[in-house]
Amino acid sequence: MWKLEHPFMLAEEKRGCLLVYRLERLFSALAALFLSSLLISVIFAIIPLCHNVLLLAIAMAMSGLAMGIIDTIANIQLVAIYQKDSAVFLQALHFFIGFGALVSPLIADPFLSETGCRVGNITENVTQIMHHFRNTLRNSPIVMHNVSLDHLPLAEEPEESIVSYAFWIMAMINLPVPMAVLFLMYQEQLIPCCLSTTPRLLDKDELAMENQGAEGPDTEPKDQEEGGGHGDIFSCCQNNNLRELPVSFFGIHIVGGMVLFMTDGIVGAYAGFVYTYAVSPPISLPNKTAGYLVSIFWAAITAGRLVSIPLTFRFQPVRLLIINLAGVIVTVLLLLVLYTSSIFLFVGTTLLGLFLSSIFPCMLAYTEDILDYQGCATSVLVTSAGMGEMVMQVLVGSIIQSEGSYSFLLCGMIIGCIGSILFFGLLFFHRMHRNYLTGTSMKSAMVEELPPALPAAAAVVDSKTEQKESS
Repeated sequence: MWKLEHPFMLAEEKRGCLLVYRLERLFSALAALFLSSLLISVIFAIIPLCHNVLLLAIAMAMSGLAMGIIDTIANIQLVAIYQKDSAVFLQALHFFIGFGALVSPLIADPFLSETGCRVGNITENVTQIMHHFRNTLRNSPIVMHNVSLDHLPLAEEPEESIVSYAFWIMAMINLPVPMAVLFLMYQEQLIPCCLSTTPRLLDKDELAMENQGAEGPDTEPKDQEEGGGHGDIFSCCQNNNLRELPVSFFGIHIVGGMVLFMTDGIVGAYAGFVYTYAVSPPISLPNKTAGYLVSIFWAAITAGRLVSIPLTFRFQPVRLLIINLAGVIVTVLLLLVLYTSSIFLFVGTTLLGLFLSSIFPCMLAYTEDILDYQGCATSVLVTSAGMGEMVMQVLVGSIIQSEGSYSFLLCGMIIGCIGSILFFGLLFFHRMHRNYLTGTSMKSAMVEELPPALPAAAAVVDSKTEQKESS
C-alpha cells in the first residue's frame, strides 16, 4: 500500500514545496511594496518640516529609492504571474504611472504662489525659488534670467504660498496604497497572525493559474536552485552558470537596456525642456500657452498607454515597437523641418507622446518572452530606463545652454536614431539566441533518442581503455 501511494506522495510533496517557495517570493514582494509605499507617505509628510537642504536631500533620496523598488517589483511580479499574457497588464500598469504623473502636479498647483512664500526662513531670492518650484512641479523649466525682485510691486503684501498642504495632501492620497497591499497580503494568507478563511486571490485568477499550471506539478523552482528568476532583483549577478550562457543572452540584456536608456531619455528630456524651447525664438510662445505643452505631452502618454491595452491583444510587442520607434523618428523629423510652426509644435508633442507611451511595457514583454521569463531582463530594463531619464536630461540641458534652443530637437533626433539602431541590434541578438536554443534542443533530443546499449558500450570501451593505460 505504501509503495502504491509513494509516487503520488512524492508528486504532492514537490507541489507543496513549489507552492511554499512561491508564497515566500510573493510575501517578500508584497512586504517590500507595503514598506516602500508607506515610506513614501511618511516622507511626503515630513518634507515640509525639512528646513535644511541636507535633510531635504536625504528625504528625497529615500523617496526615490522607495519608488524605484515599487517600480521594479511591480513589473517583475506582473511578468512572473502572467508571463506570455503580461504585455496587457504591463500596459495597464504604465497607464496608471502616466496618469499619476499627469494628475499630481495639478493637485499641488493651487497651493503654490507666483509672488512669494512664507514657509520657514525667507531669503532675498525666495520669489525666484518659488517661481522655479512651481514650474518644476508642472514639469516646465523656465528661464529665470529676466526675473528679479526689482520688477515686483513693493507696496503689495506678498501672497502666501502654503506648499506644505500640497505634500500633506499627496501623503494622504498615497495612504490607501499600503493599506491595499496589506489587505492583499491578508487575502493571500501571508500574515501569520491574521489568516483569511476565503480562498487566495491568485487561486481565483484563471489566467494566472493557467500560466503557472503550464509548468506542471513536477517542476522544480529552478530560479531557487540556479540563483536566477523572479525571486531576486539581483538574480542576474547570482547565477552560477553565467559562463555557460551564450553571448546572445548578455547581448539581449545590454542592447535592450540601451534602447530604453535612449527612449526614456527622450521622455525625460522632452518633458523637461519643451517649455524652454517653446518660449525661446523662433516660436516665442507666451509663458501660459507654453505651459500647456508638458501637460499635453503627459496626457498623450497616458492616452497612448490606455489605447495600447487593446492593441496588445491583436499585435505582438515587437510589431508595436517597430511602429512606435518609426513614429518617434518621423515626428521629431517633422518638428525639425517645421520648427517655426507653433501649431505643429502642439501636434508633434501629442504624436510624440503617443508613440513613446508604450515602448517601455512592450520592450519589457518582448525581452522577457525571448529569455523565457527568467526575470533578469526586468530589473536590467527598469534600471536602464531610469538612468536614461536621469542622464539625458542633464546632457540635453547642458547642450541647450551652450548651443541654443534649436539643439533640443536635434538631440531628440539623434537619440531616437541611436535607439532605433540599437533595436535592430536587439532583433539580431534575438535571432542568435533562437538559433542557440534550437541547436541545444536538437542536441538534447538526439541524446534522449540514443539506444540504451550505446551508452553502455561506450562505458565498457572507456573502462577497457583505462585498464590498458594503468597496466
